[in-house]
Amino acid sequence: MKALKSLNHYFLRYKWRLIIGIFTIIAARFFAVTVVTLVGKSVKVIEAYLKTEITTTQFENDLQYYLLLLLGAVFLSGFFTFLMRQLIIVVSRYIEADLKDDIYAQYQRLSLGFYKKNRTGDLMNRISEDVGKVRMYIGPAIMYMLTALVLFATVIPYMYTTATSLTLYTLIPLPILSIAIYKLSREIHKRSTIVQEYLSKLTTFTQESFSGISVIKAYTLEGYTQQGFTKLSDDSKNKNLDLVKVQAFFFPLMIGLIGSSNLLVIYIGGNQYINDQIKLETLIEFIMFVNMLTWPVATVGWVTSIIKAAEASQIRINEFLKIEPEIQNTIETKTPIQGEITFDNVSFTYEDTNITALKNVSFSIQKGQTLAIIGRTGSGKSTILELIGRLYEVTSGEIRIDNTPIQDLNLDNLRASIGYVPQDAFLFSDSIKENIKFGAPNATDEEVISYAKAAVVHQNIAEFKEGYDTILGERGITLSGGQKQRVSIARALISKPKLILLDDSLSAVDTETEEQILENLDQTSKNTTTIIVSHRISSAKNADQIIILNEGQITQQGTHNQLIKEEGYYKELYLKQLDEKEM
Repeated sequence: MKALKSLNHYFLRYKWRLIIGIFTIIAARFFAVTVVTLVGKSVKVIEAYLKTEITTTQFENDLQYYLLLLLGAVFLSGFFTFLMRQLIIVVSRYIEADLKDDIYAQYQRLSLGFYKKNRTGDLMNRISEDVGKVRMYIGPAIMYMLTALVLFATVIPYMYTTATSLTLYTLIPLPILSIAIYKLSREIHKRSTIVQEYLSKLTTFTQESFSGISVIKAYTLEGYTQQGFTKLSDDSKNKNLDLVKVQAFFFPLMIGLIGSSNLLVIYIGGNQYINDQIKLETLIEFIMFVNMLTWPVATVGWVTSIIKAAEASQIRINEFLKIEPEIQNTIETKTPIQGEITFDNVSFTYEDTNITALKNVSFSIQKGQTLAIIGRTGSGKSTILELIGRLYEVTSGEIRIDNTPIQDLNLDNLRASIGYVPQDAFLFSDSIKENIKFGAPNATDEEVISYAKAAVVHQNIAEFKEGYDTILGERGITLSGGQKQRVSIARALISKPKLILLDDSLSAVDTETEEQILENLDQTSKNTTTIIVSHRISSAKNADQIIILNEGQITQQGTHNQLIKEEGYYKELYLKQLDEKEM
């Protein structure tokens, strides 16, 4: 249970609730045992009356007295049982929420490289299924184990001192029950894990099918995907049936062994009563105690299985919680960003693929200037933007912002000063207004409209039936590619950044719209440093500086007028796109 020790600080956080919860367990079990003893005393009174050992008046008074006590004990037992669940189970829900918060916070702290190495489905599973299994240990497992311990500590000594031989016979089936439930629980856990795996496969398959429905329809693959889903569904059904077949043994086994214990008590205890070895109230008490002990004994095996599953899940959770982000924010003081950027012999190699994306790249851009980066696919253009946002650390060389090494800047200040627009624009399943306000949550509706106009998307939004309140589908599927890019540009601009990074984010708009957006950018972001990654000359021609990348190296550098006069990739691309425009 070493992995579960990492939960101790959560227990300390709610220690008073748990301590009170333990006392309620003791109180609830005490009054439950009291109920049995009071029943025994009531039977003793009835037996005495039947043997005419007491008068009718004494019988009525004694029976009424014990019944009132019995009613009070039942009420108090139920009340403390309710409190017990309210304290311990509720605490388990609190800890579950805290653990999920901590995992989610860790996911946000971890660097971009982490997400390239791990699948989204696995990350989701650890914050949902694994945390759920850990909660079963924190709540039900601890509660039932404490309940069992309190019962064993009170009931068995009482039974043993009352009727030693009957106690030993009575307890024979209980260890068998515990071992059987343990083995059964292990098999249930194993088969449940397989069922969960198939559930994940089904979820992934359907999610990808819904996301790629346009491709499925375009290639008429409905039948093929239906076959795939049917096969997965049938496999999942069979695994569920395997699980249900084992689960079907659980309660019959428990009821059978409970019945065995009761039969032993009635047969052996009955003989002892006939032979005047025990009294009738003792026999009645033993029958009630056997039924009271059966579930706690059964939970020993069940709880053991829960703890094993929780430990396995906590090991998986700890694997991520112990990872230190590659990118650390070591500067606590605020470091305002102005916008000057310098790359000094920067090289970078992706750790996961070992691909060297940049080789000794050097350039400088002043505050308020525009830099355009052009190059073939895979030349390292996007890598430059990722390094400016410090999503990765450089392999060698140095990046300086405002003449300060990027590692010496407050990471939150740096990223808050950047308006980043990726080529594959990501929009959330929310209204268009909220997607734009994601860049500035406190922005007014007037600001939203103003920046939507700057991104030349206001007219499109106004034509929608719900306007800015239009709810987008998953990943913004409701909008066209160009509309998604322009909403993303509005989202970047509304944050009023010091640095605007456009990663080929005008590729899905026509050249007229592109020129209008770039013109609006010049007007709305006059003091903002802008870096434009593009495959179009039209996006780069008005930049203060243009660099050409090829296989991670700068092969050309200058202004538009300079580069079209020298032989190289830029001139070739310019002439090619000029011919296409004329055609």
